Amino acid sequence: MKKRWLSLLLSATVAVTMAAGCGTEKNEGNTQENNTTEEGTGTDNAGTEDNNQGNNETADAQGAVYYLNFKPEQAEQWKELAKLYSDETGVPVTIETAASGTYESSLKSEMAKSEAPTLFQVNGPAGLASWKDYCYDLKDSAIYKNLKSDDFALINDAGEVQGVAYVIETYGLIYNKAILSEYCKMDGAKIKDVSEINSFAKLKEVADDMQARKEELGIQGVFASAGMDSSSDWRFKTHLANLPIYFEYQDENIDTTEAIKGTYLDAYKNIWDLYLTDSTVEPAMLSGMTGENAAAEFGMGEAVFYQNGTWAYNDIAGNEVADEDMGILPIYIGVGDEANQGLCTGSENYWCVNKNASQEDIDATLEFLEWVITSDEGRKSFRDDMGFVTPFSSFTEEYQPENPLVAASNEYIDAGKTSIPWVFSTIPSEKWKDDVGSALLEYAQGTGNWEAVQSAFVEGWASEYQAVNE
Repeated sequence: MKKRWLSLLLSATVAVTMAAGCGTEKNEGNTQENNTTEEGTGTDNAGTEDNNQGNNETADAQGAVYYLNFKPEQAEQWKELAKLYSDETGVPVTIETAASGTYESSLKSEMAKSEAPTLFQVNGPAGLASWKDYCYDLKDSAIYKNLKSDDFALINDAGEVQGVAYVIETYGLIYNKAILSEYCKMDGAKIKDVSEINSFAKLKEVADDMQARKEELGIQGVFASAGMDSSSDWRFKTHLANLPIYFEYQDENIDTTEAIKGTYLDAYKNIWDLYLTDSTVEPAMLSGMTGENAAAEFGMGEAVFYQNGTWAYNDIAGNEVADEDMGILPIYIGVGDEANQGLCTGSENYWCVNKNASQEDIDATLEFLEWVITSDEGRKSFRDDMGFVTPFSSFTEEYQPENPLVAASNEYIDAGKTSIPWVFSTIPSEKWKDDVGSALLEYAQGTGNWEAVQSAFVEGWASEYQAVNE
């Protein structure tokens, strides 16, 4: 693995660790939302006379911005921020948000139109492969100059900056401290303190015991439902799959591969089985369960654990679980040095500017992004409304979100635990994820076997890698 990348990533997240994710597709059935701000007549124009990136000088040409947003959970906040910018500058900004799980197909459709997005995003190197020919070089832009490290940029062999990460995210097992504390006081409890959960074996022992006592604890199940619709399945076909991929990469001393071996698929099966057996719902119901269901189950105190990231805070806050009762644990699968394992930290959200747009629109887009990451209004929106933790040096301490999950995740960094990087950005295609997700659901429902999951994982990886890179 790239140790330098990880150390720089961690240094950038010591004080912060995201609240909005993943890449993260959360809102079930969220249709594309559109906000076209009205063109103003002010003199603050987005274009520049000499077309220099990041220059705030005004020019006769003002250009326009069209952002195809990846994150449904921040759709309204982006619309509000766009309107604020347009009111201030007169530059028209259009925000459209792809429905959960449909970003790639939406991007293909929008890019084929005469008025294509000027700003879009990719999920990392694998996603960039399909769009590298559309990416404007950001090396002179404010968003690149404000990055804390080049490790948050997608830079090609020619030195062109094709994408810039704008969010750093962390995920694990969010847990209810109050319920776990109550359990620890029970006769025969498997632990006396949550700190004793530092391995898969201990997690399973505790979860199985709590599931057996669920009526006494007043819960529906230990784990929130592992819904497999598009608003929820990414938690398992992507985020959970990150663990066996990462540990295989560690063994092989690589950071990508054209043919995964599936060395740790037994461990993947073990944690998936635990989610199924100690759940709030029967496995046969998973096809109809959503991300909203899981968030509600945890937020209402019906489940003890909820696999998700710090971005999920806004979905679960203000319900039965108090802020001070929210914690987060690593996802243990029984592999590696579990006692020193931390949370999964990284990004799959990289801004790219469409080089095929007019220069006026490119300049307008770059100026909009500069305003977003440097203005008081933009940084407050990221902090308060979107809950983003960013890799930009312009986000000083006062612009970090107040989020108990962020604080909890930083405790692992402070304790010197080894964070797990987001290697799922190397997954060859969305089809690979979908095929793995379908196999996981069939296995859960009893209509398929684990061999089908293994096949989708291993053979599917090789075939999709070849299809994407041929």
